[in-house]
Amino acid sequence: MNEVTPNYGVPMRTIISQYRNSPTLVALINSLDESVCPRADLEQFIELVWDVQTANDFGLEIWGRIVGIGRYLTVPGEQVYLGFAEAYTYELDDRGTQPFGFGPFYDGIVVTQTFRMDTEAYRMLILAKAAANISDGTAPSLNNILLTLFGTYGRCYVADWSQMRMGLVFEFQLEPWQRAIIKQSDLIPRPAGVLMSLAEVPADSTFGFAEAGVTSSPFSNGSFFPGVVDASQ
Repeated sequence: MNEVTPNYGVPMRTIISQYRNSPTLVALINSLDESVCPRADLEQFIELVWDVQTANDFGLEIWGRIVGIGRYLTVPGEQVYLGFAEAYTYELDDRGTQPFGFGPFYDGIVVTQTFRMDTEAYRMLILAKAAANISDGTAPSLNNILLTLFGTYGRCYVADWSQMRMGLVFEFQLEPWQRAIIKQSDLIPRPAGVLMSLAEVPADSTFGFAEAGVTSSPFSNGSFFPGVVDASQ
């Protein structure tokens, strides 16, 4: 049988010396090398799995397990209830308190539903969780995490409220799934013994006085600030 030499490249680098003189084995490997090019598969793997910036749903599920963040959130259900004007806000017009004839009495049962984040939202959540995993816990570091997730919606930042308290301030109304991210994902590192609260202060619809400038609205145009809530609940 004529001598067969390994093809230049992968076959030549990978066939161990004891099989290099086997014509049959070398011919099989050469044929496989000519028929199957691993480069395309490797490039596709890098694009769809390895690179978090371009990964598809399958790749993001893997990255989510690596950084420790899930894709599903528990959010309040779409059920609306009877309420009065004090609880009404423009942003929650279709899912907040409703007048007589439009909403039933609250029956005491908390209705929830499972929310699956879309691809791009989950990608941003993974990047933010990766940053949180290596965060030094300083305000600039936490602000970067908030901006990664919510920067396109409006101003958001960490505030030092003294007396072992810190606040996450959002100058816009959070969607239920955004609020769930903060409360359920343990995404924002919290120093030991520090109470972390959440404050939503929509700049264009919160009642305030002239001293606050453009960040507040006058009588008949803005609602009272509802107060802060515990971000760990």
